[in-house]
Amino acid sequence: MNDSELLYLLALQHVPNIGDASAKKLLHHVGSAEGIFKEKKSNLLRIDGIGEARIKDLFDPVHRNAATAELSYIKEHTVDVSYFMDSTYPENLKHCLDGPLLLFSRGNINLNNSKVISVVGTRKVTSHGIDFCNRLMEELGPVNPIIVSGFAYGVDITAHKAAIKNNLQTIGCLAHGLNQIYPKTHQKYTIQVEENGGFYTDFWSSDEFERNNFLKRNRIIAGISQATIVIESAEKGGSLVTAEIANSYNRDVFAVPGRTSDSQSKGCNNLIKQQKAHLLTSAADLVYMLGWQLDEKPAVQKSLFVELDAEEKAVYGVLKEGKLHLDQIALNTDIAGYKIASILLNMELNGLVRPLPGKLFELI
Repeated sequence: MNDSELLYLLALQHVPNIGDASAKKLLHHVGSAEGIFKEKKSNLLRIDGIGEARIKDLFDPVHRNAATAELSYIKEHTVDVSYFMDSTYPENLKHCLDGPLLLFSRGNINLNNSKVISVVGTRKVTSHGIDFCNRLMEELGPVNPIIVSGFAYGVDITAHKAAIKNNLQTIGCLAHGLNQIYPKTHQKYTIQVEENGGFYTDFWSSDEFERNNFLKRNRIIAGISQATIVIESAEKGGSLVTAEIANSYNRDVFAVPGRTSDSQSKGCNNLIKQQKAHLLTSAADLVYMLGWQLDEKPAVQKSLFVELDAEEKAVYGVLKEGKLHLDQIALNTDIAGYKIASILLNMELNGLVRPLPGKLFELI
């Protein structure tokens, strides 16, 4: 994308009454951002859904002037810019109608990995929530997903730090421009995040930071991922909004259950009760529901001295007869399905079984 087209895309993004969905519609019909600003107003009004109110301010020079200033910032600070049609734009986000027209980033983000999950939750995270998040990241290490969150207090920063500790790429989605960090106390984590992933935002350096920005930011967190995990949440909260957005995108949502008396578990319990989220108790639940396989790594030599518990011995016994579907393993061993996924993952990590396409498993 050349600087001229980027300038007009920025100008289009700056028009207050033209959101991302309308901007994409205009681009589809006209062909380029520059063409939109040079098109006759009467022709634009013929486009379905584009009325007078939508484009009344389109030709105001203030948008071009603002875009010129932002382009200067982008060039001066070497900001990476992804247009929603670019190959560098997150694939999952391309399928969201209201996904950002332009996405600004910095760091070392690598989206070649198709396994992307978002982890969200309350800013007032409990010790139970922190422990669960840390354990989840550790269990997900062999699967090697990208961990996305909002770089805020509580669950967000816990997820970023745990991802880094377990050598997982992590991406922080910001509710402001790349020229600042909120909260300021998290400035000390920015270098680590950029070395192990980076930051995304669709806000400009000139945008004022407002609380409402978080709601807009949440659509990126939900849209960029295959699934959204809510670790802890009160009865109301921003993470529940993110879960609702993820559901609207037809993405999987998972929630960690808690005691009914715990205020920071009410939101998660309600999501599960209302069937808006799958119950999540371990990484095995996630791996099973999303149909993930372990990343390709050097073959693990099977140890003849691995100690198996009674249930693992039962699974090992039925798999001696040949490869079986996960549900068939549960049926043949008389072990509950929700436990089988966890047992198989543990046996896989010990080099005893391997997953096959179609939720089949076999002994190594």
